[in-house]
This record gives sequence, structure tokens and C-alpha cells, in this order.
Amino acid sequence: MIPDGHEPLASKIRPDSLDGFVGQSHLTGSGKPLRIAIEKHELFSFILWGPPGSGKTTLARIYAHAVGADFYEVSAVEAGKDDIRKIIGSRSASSRQSALPMGKPKILFIDEIHRFNKAQQDYLLPFVERGDITLVGATTENPSFEIIAPLLSRCRIFVLDEHNEADMAKIIARTKIKVPKSAREWLIRMAAGDARQAITTLETAQKLYGAITLESLKEAIQSMHLRYDKKGEEHFNTISAFIKSMRASQPDAALYYLARMVEAGEDPLFIARRMVVFASEDIGLAQPTALVVANAVFRACETIGYPECAINLAHGVAYLSESKKSRASYDAYFEAVADVKELGNLPIPMNIRNAPTKLMKNLGYHKGYEMYDQESYLPEKLKKKKYLK
Repeated sequence: MIPDGHEPLASKIRPDSLDGFVGQSHLTGSGKPLRIAIEKHELFSFILWGPPGSGKTTLARIYAHAVGADFYEVSAVEAGKDDIRKIIGSRSASSRQSALPMGKPKILFIDEIHRFNKAQQDYLLPFVERGDITLVGATTENPSFEIIAPLLSRCRIFVLDEHNEADMAKIIARTKIKVPKSAREWLIRMAAGDARQAITTLETAQKLYGAITLESLKEAIQSMHLRYDKKGEEHFNTISAFIKSMRASQPDAALYYLARMVEAGEDPLFIARRMVVFASEDIGLAQPTALVVANAVFRACETIGYPECAINLAHGVAYLSESKKSRASYDAYFEAVADVKELGNLPIPMNIRNAPTKLMKNLGYHKGYEMYDQESYLPEKLKKKKYLK
């Protein structure tokens, strides 16, 4: 419980209806899916996927208020099965089967739901299936990778964008804090679509320095974390620099960009996943053990997690950076793909076809096959083709 007078500004100005909500017009505008669901009071489970400060929690609360549900909010970082059990409460089998009304629906909002492990998500599944709770999850990570398939199949996915500059200006104006134009423009650029960060920076600057100026905002931001929007330009620029540094066999640069991602809170599995791809795409046949190392790093990140798995990532990055490079298998595969797309399913040579029945044998399937034959097994039209050079 937040003591009286200490409620964060971001919470104080949070709208309780769509009329006051700013942004995400592709979901909340007239005739758009989330607005229709809220206006019709439709009760269903869904996942809100979007960058920090894009309005996920606010939309969840607006939805719960609109459908007249009891709203329970937990963070996946702190909550466990016991917390979920207390919220859901005990219901007998007979009461579940009864046609009598069960009172107000319960909406369970799980912030950072991607941090729930598989066992925790499995635990949620039957309650969502039975309708004991309506699940609303919020995540900054791709649900396809972070949410188990059975749970994901029972939820709709709504994708939120980072706020644009016009939306950010409206949100800043809602604080009722006087902000000079130069300071407002700097704040919008710094926050990069994260409304909560912009509001918190304003609140901190006002408490520490009184009047808001460009200088007071910069002073207030000094103690805040590195800016790294997991869906924005900085994210893509950093991972691009990371991959290109390993490709150029520059371990120092690769380790620097790794450190930037780790310190900014990037998902270690995202980094490790890219390393696994890199091991085959850029190293391949030049050093086949690279794929073994990359997979081992991925597994270590999966089982250990932060902060220790940063050491595993650094180990893998140094190894991949210093490995010899070859894109031969990668290039060969996509050359073959191009032929498949252009030429379609060319007839497979008879001698390497499977012949499980007598009829197929009589038709010549598998006839003339010799193990370790030097003749090309490619379709006739591609006999002279060489993909792997």
C-alpha cells in the first residue's frame, strides 16, 4: 500500500477509461478490437505485448473496470503458485458445474508474465480453461517464445507500439507541470516512447529542483538506468553491432556490445539465440564445434539466468569471435531454396526413391541404388548443380 501523499505521479494521472487514454489507436480507436471488447463488456483472456511505458497496465485496469470485474494485480518477478491460489480461492467441483451465478468475475493481471517459468504457466492453465479467472498478461518479450503454447492458444494477443512524439507531448501535458519547450523536446527524445519514464523523470526533477529546466531534467536522469528500448532503434542497432563485431573477429567490440545489452537488462536467451544462429550462419563448417559451444551457452542461460549467465555469454562471445568463419553451408542452403522456389518439386530420381510395396518395386522405385554411389542424386534438371562450394 502506498502511503497517502506518496502515490507516484504516473499512478495519480492514470486514466480509468478509454476516453482519457492516449495512444495505441490501432487497438483503442473507434471500431478497433480492444475498444469494441471494452464497450461490449466481452470477457476473455489476452496478452498485451509492447515496450515499457506503452500503457499495458493502464489498459488492463480500464478493461477490468469496464467489465465490472474484481482486479488482482501481481508481478511475475515476485508472485508464485501460492499467490495465485489465494486470488483464485477454493471452489468445489459442484460449484464449478453449477449454473448459478458465481458473483463478479476475477481478472488476474500478471505483469512481466514472460518471467513465469513453464511450471508456473502450466499451473495457470486449468483455471483459465475453466473460467475461474480471466487472465490478462503484460510482456515486453515476444509471447511466441516466452508463453507456453497451450496458454497462448487460449489468449488473444494485442501488440502495443511505443508512444509517438505527439502522444508523449499529450501525456506530459496531463501532468500539469510547466515544462519549457526545449526541456519538453529533450524529455520526449530521451524517453523514446516510454510514458512512465518521462513522467517519473519529471516528478523527480520537480521534487529535487522545483522548476523544470533542461538542466534539471538531465540531472534527474543521471541516476536512472541505461536507456535501451527492447523494441526500438537502439535495440536493433546494438544487436546488429554485436553480430557484425563477431563476424569481423573483433572480440573486444563484441564483448562491449554484449555488456551494453546485459547491463540494460536484455533477455539473455535473446542474445544466446542469436549466437546459436551465428554459429551456423557465419562459422559453420570452418569450426563445427562453434554450434556446440553456442548451444551450451543457450542452455546455461536457460538454467542459470542472470547475473551469473553473463559469464557464460562472455565465454561464448569470445569463442565465436575468434573462430574461423565460413558461410559456405548457409549460402549453399539458400541457393538450393532459390531453385526449389523457381523450379518446384522436380521428380526425385527413381533409384533413390523409397520402395515399401511390391507395386513400387515393379515400377522401378529404388532400382539400381548403390550405397556410396558417385552419381548425383539431384533431380535430372539439376544434375550438374553445385551448391556447396
